[in-house]
Amino acid sequence: MNELRSEAKAPAGRAPPAGGVPIDIVILTVRIVEILTVLFAGAVAFYLWSDLLGPGAAADYGRTILGGALLFGLIAEILGAYEVDAHFSLRRAWQRVISSWGMTGLFLITMAFMLKISADFSRGWALTWFVTSGVMLVGSRAAMTLWIRRLKHRGYFDVRTAIYGASTQGQRLAQYIRGNSKLTIALTGFFDDRRDGRVPVLVDDLPVFGTSDDLVAMIREGLIDQVIVALPWSAETRIQQVVAKLALTPVRIRLAPDMANFAFAHRPLVLLGDLPVLTLFERPISGTDAIVKRAEDLLLTLLILAVAWPVMLAAAIAIRLDSEGPIFFRQPREGFNNKLFRVWKFRTMTHDRCETDCITQATKGDKRVTRVGAVLRRTSIDELPQLFNVLAGDMSLVGPRPHAPSTRAGNKLFQEVVSTYAARHKVKPGITGWAQVCGFRGETDTEDKLIRRLDHDLFYIENWSVSFDLYILVRTIFALFETENAY
Repeated sequence: MNELRSEAKAPAGRAPPAGGVPIDIVILTVRIVEILTVLFAGAVAFYLWSDLLGPGAAADYGRTILGGALLFGLIAEILGAYEVDAHFSLRRAWQRVISSWGMTGLFLITMAFMLKISADFSRGWALTWFVTSGVMLVGSRAAMTLWIRRLKHRGYFDVRTAIYGASTQGQRLAQYIRGNSKLTIALTGFFDDRRDGRVPVLVDDLPVFGTSDDLVAMIREGLIDQVIVALPWSAETRIQQVVAKLALTPVRIRLAPDMANFAFAHRPLVLLGDLPVLTLFERPISGTDAIVKRAEDLLLTLLILAVAWPVMLAAAIAIRLDSEGPIFFRQPREGFNNKLFRVWKFRTMTHDRCETDCITQATKGDKRVTRVGAVLRRTSIDELPQLFNVLAGDMSLVGPRPHAPSTRAGNKLFQEVVSTYAARHKVKPGITGWAQVCGFRGETDTEDKLIRRLDHDLFYIENWSVSFDLYILVRTIFALFETENAY
């Protein structure tokens, strides 16, 4: 046992810090540095413009700078600029810091306008302060993030952690911890009271030190800061016994998820009253997000119609002159929650070959497509009438493309190829989508094409935002020039 303890005291690679450095202290340091940065930038801007500001201006400008610095600290806290994940990712850190400072500037401008005091301050000073603070905040956060990363790499934040339970559940937990680079945990080893030969001496190069009594002894020696109990939740009595023994020691005690929970380890944990529950799937784009997306659809659709109506009128005239039959074509598609609706399109095929049931996807050189229809398909003008579907609420501008229920990939229906195909119907279908701008446009004649398109659709559903929609719409403009798969 003494040999095992000495091994815990000096694991290979580096000596573990005694409890590590609390990351909260480092984050507090970042807070202070950034508030001081805003104050310093304001003072620099005042010094540069002091000759033009006149005597007696220092007090008013000083109060404004102090208020702006404190307001920035509050907004940055609200936007998550000081959460742990923002200190290990430079991209995430910059995004939150820039957003916080931008909102601070916008708030100060709004308040100055509302209080009718904007004329009392120099615009040159305000612009200098805003730009200087922004640059300095970006630079200081980059330096602090790199410094924190270096400390983490050296193990300064690592909490020396023991796992009680060396069975499959404990082993899975150890694998998860070691595979997650964001965690600040240094695994010491395993402990287990079973001594009947079922517990190995070594598990993935981590030693099994001994029983719960040995664990308490090592805690008393100051070698362990945290214990994670990894026992099946069905073993309630055994868990209570171990926890009761460990509760007498000054360490953090945590209960690992049951085996089934490892499949959903990436899902958020929320409190249902006082009961923790895992959110396996959230209804996407709901609540306020649904209102925002609907407003986005209505506003942008009306703007697009105001610009595109001459093109739609010209297309309608061309279809009428080119071939017999109606100008528009309506086809059943699967929409939100698998409900059927009829999608509007310009007719691109001869009227006697248009299919509403048992639909066959158009292929390259399809004889059913008219001359005007071929042009409309290549340019995606045939999709413009779907703007009326957006106004009616059946579709969105951006979302997974709607497919007909009878559409096939190879010889199989889409839902027969991928069991999770219906998951793309958790949101309204779109005129354009993430899959389309990434090159998955046109015929879905193979199972691989369908699977890759579905992967992009599900990525969009789980990562939706207004900025993501706008990005897709901009990319759609460039994607229209890529006509290789449009026929």
